Amino acid sequence: MPLWTAAEAAAATAGRATRDWAATGVSIDSRSIAPGDLFVALAGPNFDGHDFIAGALAKGAAAALVHRLPEGVAETAPLLVVADTMVALEELGRAARRRCAAQVIGVTGSVGKTGTKEALKRALERQGPTFATAGSLNNQWGVPLSLARMPRDTAWGVFEMGMNHPGEIDALSRLVHPDVAVITTVEPAHLGFFPSVEAIADAKAEIFAGMEQRGAAVLNRDNLHFARLAAAARDRGITRILAFGVHPDATIRLIDSHLYATASAVTASVMGEIVDYCIAIPGQHWVMNSLAVLGAVKAAGGDVGAAAAAMSSLQPLDGRGRRHRIAAGDGTAELIDESYNASPASVRAALAVLGAMIPGKGARRIAVLGDMLELGDEAERLHAELAQPLTEAGVALVFTVGTSMRALYDALPKRLRGGHAAGSVEMAEIVARRIRPGDIITVKGSHGSRMAEVVRRLLAPAPAAAPAGN
Repeated sequence: MPLWTAAEAAAATAGRATRDWAATGVSIDSRSIAPGDLFVALAGPNFDGHDFIAGALAKGAAAALVHRLPEGVAETAPLLVVADTMVALEELGRAARRRCAAQVIGVTGSVGKTGTKEALKRALERQGPTFATAGSLNNQWGVPLSLARMPRDTAWGVFEMGMNHPGEIDALSRLVHPDVAVITTVEPAHLGFFPSVEAIADAKAEIFAGMEQRGAAVLNRDNLHFARLAAAARDRGITRILAFGVHPDATIRLIDSHLYATASAVTASVMGEIVDYCIAIPGQHWVMNSLAVLGAVKAAGGDVGAAAAAMSSLQPLDGRGRRHRIAAGDGTAELIDESYNASPASVRAALAVLGAMIPGKGARRIAVLGDMLELGDEAERLHAELAQPLTEAGVALVFTVGTSMRALYDALPKRLRGGHAAGSVEMAEIVARRIRPGDIITVKGSHGSRMAEVVRRLLAPAPAAAPAGN
């Protein structure tokens, strides 16, 4: 069965199909278009998708969603003509949500959104047809796109919602209409756009805006803003609140955990049901993520035991803890790629994982850290405060990148200072020269800090040795 027929898409968007067609997917990027996709030509500040319609159709797109006929495209081409393609994409998402009987879980939070979303997908896909946001498509374009991609026979839907300004999650929640809302935690991220962490909590609580009163909220009982979030849920008429954490009042409560370098063993109580399980990704933050997953599965009516068992098969994503063996001198070192994003809380979590690992004999723990962005006036203080967790983790050498990270570099004991650079490309070469066999290197920074450049350099094959002369 196709994802969208011309007639269905036209009815959803109040558009006009130039001819009959059927699409098996939806895309907004002509570079990654797949045969059978409906290409949505969005017009943004720096590009206009209408300029790429001919190329998308040539690659096998089933049709294009347009609000004007572009040059070089025949009127007889398979098109869906609408008044505004962005509005039409949202309407496709709404229609997909209406036609699907899935239990839908919305996920937001200052950190842990994508990991929790992926863990929920893994937990539920063995229990029925499951659809989840791909990657981090969690904004005003990504959420309606994800909804529009949801197959009509989906039993479980998991959608990530992000923001950096007030009001953004409110709009996304009204698109998704979650049955269950998960807020992983509230931390000082995006402080450049909010007057306080309390205001960030209020913005995260906007996830309740699109929910029915019969829905459920899954909240972090250990977080300082739990009471504020729970009150916001109740203000929306949502009385089913499941709290997770170590707090004695948590309904999904951590009883015991053992943290290892590559995994964690957990015992938890889920509303009185005792579950023992292993998480295949290390770190206390992943223990907490797993509790949120079990709470959401319970709230959605899923099998908690099966969800707990699925935690043993999790795999870290690129830029979020994936590990690599890399060349280092006449041996190898271990690289932990945390380059996708960073906030004070997530950097501390990554450093705790690094601290649990044991370097080879004579080797070191190394941290390569780029700026944490969008922290506003608190940026220098929040960067400098990372000196303590670095010391506690037993990090021997710290390399820093960017303007705000200079505050951390200056706060470090001189013995830990490996080097500072304005940009990641320059730092990549510095780090590549300094690592040695047995080292363990964590690379982390906000996406805009481009710390993935350091990862790419360290993953590059070592240059071949020059042939010996005669």
